[in-house]
Amino acid sequence: MFTKIPTVLKSEEIIDKMFRRAKKVEVGYSKNRLAMEKNLSIAKIYTARDVSVTTLRKYVKSFPYINKLHPFYRSLLDILIDKNMYKKSLSSVNWAANRIESLASKYASKIKGVGKVEDALKFRRQFYGRAASILKDIRKELDYLNHARDVIRKLPDVRVDLPTIVIAGYPNVGKSELVARISSAKPEIASYPFTTKGIVLGHYEDSNVRVQVIDTPGLLDRPIEERNNIERQGILALRYLANLIVFLLDPSETCGYTMEEQERLLEEIKRDFHVPVLEVENKVDLKNSESSRLKISARSGDGVDALMSEILSLLNDDKEDSES
Repeated sequence: MFTKIPTVLKSEEIIDKMFRRAKKVEVGYSKNRLAMEKNLSIAKIYTARDVSVTTLRKYVKSFPYINKLHPFYRSLLDILIDKNMYKKSLSSVNWAANRIESLASKYASKIKGVGKVEDALKFRRQFYGRAASILKDIRKELDYLNHARDVIRKLPDVRVDLPTIVIAGYPNVGKSELVARISSAKPEIASYPFTTKGIVLGHYEDSNVRVQVIDTPGLLDRPIEERNNIERQGILALRYLANLIVFLLDPSETCGYTMEEQERLLEEIKRDFHVPVLEVENKVDLKNSESSRLKISARSGDGVDALMSEILSLLNDDKEDSES
């Protein structure tokens, strides 16, 4: 989604690029040296203008407008970048492009009216100096945009338009195994700014529906007191995606956590998310408890079809509620 944002050049790199292109400009020979020098100076100014202005406006156009992003991405960027500096940087770059364009027209007009070769050269140099000065003035803003680009390009490329299931539960209860079981293709590991492992992203598809399935290692797999503030904010971002949470429990406790610990985490998830939570016991092949929860084996596939029927029913109910 954000991979098309170009690398942001430093001020000095844009200046160098501008001068290198202008230096290569040539015009047709004329016996009238003044007319030839005027044409050459104007052509060089316009080339320098085109290089710098096109470069700067490409940045303004390529970076996303935060207020137009889905709340999920807005929430992530609230944490990861300084939004005021981001907006200021884009505004400054746009200002610089407009200013250089205006100066190019001004100096080209001046050169058209000169009567001496020396004056044409003088005004060309003045334009170069002022254009370079403007680019140096936005050095800090260009550097910040390059930093923001690196952050934005690492955001997970999730489909915010699809019904989304978020898988929760302690480590080793079978979350990623379930994503792999119900996904139509091998799940992808997508970058996520609050975990080292990245999110596990897959899709369930049949003839009528496509559902996004997300497991988030490091976020929804331990008690709230063990998460830092950034991780907690990351959980808030997930709220904007989740239409349903499937909370997996392991009654066999081979995951390394007791059912009491798992159920405490379940209550936290219910409290933190205002979406339906479907409680599911996994590893039925190891232990089948007497509870009334749905029971599956993500490893063997037992009960998974019934689970998907229940998931699709709940998602359909959620869709009807949102449309009513």
